[in-house]
Amino acid sequence: MEKERLKVLVADDSLSDRMILQSLVSRLGHEVIPATDGQEALELFQADTPDIVLLDALMPRMDGFEVAQAIKENGSEDLIPIIFLTSLSDAESLARCLQAGGDDFLSKPYNPVILEAKINAMNRMRQMHATLQRQRDQIAEHNKHMLHEQQVAKSVFDNVAHNGCLDAPNIKHLLSPLSVFNGDVLLACMKPGGGMHVLIGDFTGHGLPAAIGAMPLAEIFYGMTRKGFALGDVLREINRKLKLILPVGFFCCAAMVDLDFDQESAEVWIGGLPELMLCRGDETVALKSNHLPLGILSADGFKADAYRFEMRHGDRLYLWSDGIIEAENPRGEMYGDARLRAQFKDGGDNPDLFDKLRDDVIQFIGSGEASDDLTLVELKMVPGADMVSVVENTSTGGVLGPRDWTFSYELRGDSLKSFDPVPVVMNLVLEVPELRSRSGDIYTILTEFYSNALEHGLLGLDSALKRSPDGFAEYYHLRGERLERLSEAFLSFTLKHTPLPDGGELTIDVLDSGQGFNVEKVNQSLEQAGSQAFSGRGILLIRRLCQRVEYSEGGRKVVAVYQWQRERGKA
Repeated sequence: MEKERLKVLVADDSLSDRMILQSLVSRLGHEVIPATDGQEALELFQADTPDIVLLDALMPRMDGFEVAQAIKENGSEDLIPIIFLTSLSDAESLARCLQAGGDDFLSKPYNPVILEAKINAMNRMRQMHATLQRQRDQIAEHNKHMLHEQQVAKSVFDNVAHNGCLDAPNIKHLLSPLSVFNGDVLLACMKPGGGMHVLIGDFTGHGLPAAIGAMPLAEIFYGMTRKGFALGDVLREINRKLKLILPVGFFCCAAMVDLDFDQESAEVWIGGLPELMLCRGDETVALKSNHLPLGILSADGFKADAYRFEMRHGDRLYLWSDGIIEAENPRGEMYGDARLRAQFKDGGDNPDLFDKLRDDVIQFIGSGEASDDLTLVELKMVPGADMVSVVENTSTGGVLGPRDWTFSYELRGDSLKSFDPVPVVMNLVLEVPELRSRSGDIYTILTEFYSNALEHGLLGLDSALKRSPDGFAEYYHLRGERLERLSEAFLSFTLKHTPLPDGGELTIDVLDSGQGFNVEKVNQSLEQAGSQAFSGRGILLIRRLCQRVEYSEGGRKVVAVYQWQRERGKA
């Protein structure tokens, strides 16, 4: 291998010493740049940029110590080794050579073998430094490229994961990721019948690996919620998908909330997250996790049973990831569960409690670095009317769905005991793009007809039971008992969509095999009670939504016609 030819600056005010060094360095195959004093050495250094400097310590105009300091302070990232030439032998003087910026020293008189060895050693050090610089630059470039890719991926991720209604008036939240991607996920989506689903999740790990699982989770959450699937159905499908795609050891601690603004009630499922806090005025109720995280159990072992409780207007529910509890201050102390609980003990009825919690955590962390993603959310129960203005990203896209069709769907026997057909029917209805913005109306009609057919037609339940809390509980107790005994029954949907010049018409036909009911009696009761009716309000709502509603076959069959008009400016 050919030996590398170096440029070596030799600075010595002694002509004889300088000539000797020139001769020795030249014999080693290197180019020599001679300098007679310190000032000239610095000028030649700036003009020629040598690879190595041999520098006499004591010279006129500018000594070697000053030259070495000037060279090291020139701002160059390249390493140019300096070997001091000195007749000094005391430890203090030799140490001064190194302190001034020298990398080694060579004592006079010069030994050719030692000179060659030191030049070679300094050259290896110079090459190693150059290699490290190249690797540093490559790493910086790769990191820049990776961050750009992550930013692009994050944009896609955010469009998928955050196209719900986190800006709804009943939600306050803090999302503080540890890296570009957030291992925590917070999703909120309006249900077609009014209500809201909210999910907070904390995936194993941080960054991109943790966020990958959030993509299918968000797709399932939004897709199923918007079609009207119940909380348990959404969770079962998310668990199935995560179990299928996540490697062993990866899972998602989560909590999902179903808020019913009209009934002033909530369902909460908690799997592996810290406890939740429900604030009712100055009363605080802790809800502890009672399930394993999502993605661990198989479909057969997964349970979706949830807490069910009343939430009056103004009541608030607080959820957080374990990053809040495990947040550390600069001294390494964790925020901890006790400190968090104290916030609720002192301010459960404080309307600004969320702001207080958020600020307290951020101040606690101070100048320290977060060790985990931080997520904190407050959900407030509000009147349904306050949520009417909530708008979600429900773009219809550019694909036209079927416009002229008829669809029949029938459930029998055991299917009636455990399966809700409304989301399945909604899935077909929403294939007509223009109907997606009207999904709330259609879901309300389908749900009302299905509930009446099942609970009153097939199960023979009396809505009058719901007039008291005890009667309400009895109603659902009887519902469960009679569902278990249900057999040889059927319930069918027949839907027909017909295009019109300025929109379309959806005809909904629901038939059940039950005993029916006295339609005239119900109509009379509704007319007498008006808006004060405790039960039957759904029928009044359906009549307002539909152009025509007709009952027949003793109340076992109902046909409704829902018409819609195309928005102006749309073909």
